Amino acid sequence: MGMPQAQAREGWYNRQQERTAPPTQVSATCDNAGFLAAQRNFEQGGGPKGDVPVHICGTVLTLAPHAKKTRSGLHGYFYVAVTPTISIRIVTNLDEMHTPAWPWVAKGDHVDVVGRYYYDSYRRQGIDWTHRGTGRSWGVPGSVTVNGTRYD
Repeated sequence: MGMPQAQAREGWYNRQQERTAPPTQVSATCDNAGFLAAQRNFEQGGGPKGDVPVHICGTVLTLAPHAKKTRSGLHGYFYVAVTPTISIRIVTNLDEMHTPAWPWVAKGDHVDVVGRYYYDSYRRQGIDWTHRGTGRSWGVPGSVTVNGTRYD
C-alpha cells in the first residue's frame, strides 16, 4: 500500500538535503583530470548532477575586454585552456574579489582557478564562485592565481 505520508515526506527531505548540501572540499593542487572527469560525467549524462568544486590550471586563451554588470554584480570573463583541445569559461565576480581593475588577466597568463564547475548544457558551462566567500548554497572558497599572484 506504500509508505505513510510522513515517512515519504521525511525521505524526500533527506534526499533533498543530500543533493543541496554545499561541498566543502577541493583539491589543494591543480587537478585538470578531475575537472575533465566531471565534465565527461555531465556530458554523458551519468552519475549524480550538481555543481562540482574544481581546481584547474592552464593558460588564458582570451578574455572579455570589459566587465559586465549582471544581477549578481560586476563580472569579468576569460577562457582557460585545460588541455590543447578543451577550454572552459571562468566567471569572476569583481564586486567580491580583491583585484586590480579589470582586466587583471591577459592572453598567455598562467592561471590556477579554484571554483564551482557548473554545467547547464554543452554550450553553457563554466567555473564561477572564484572568490573567497562561501554561502548557504556553496561551501568552498574560490580564488584565481595569475602568474603566481593570488586573487580571491
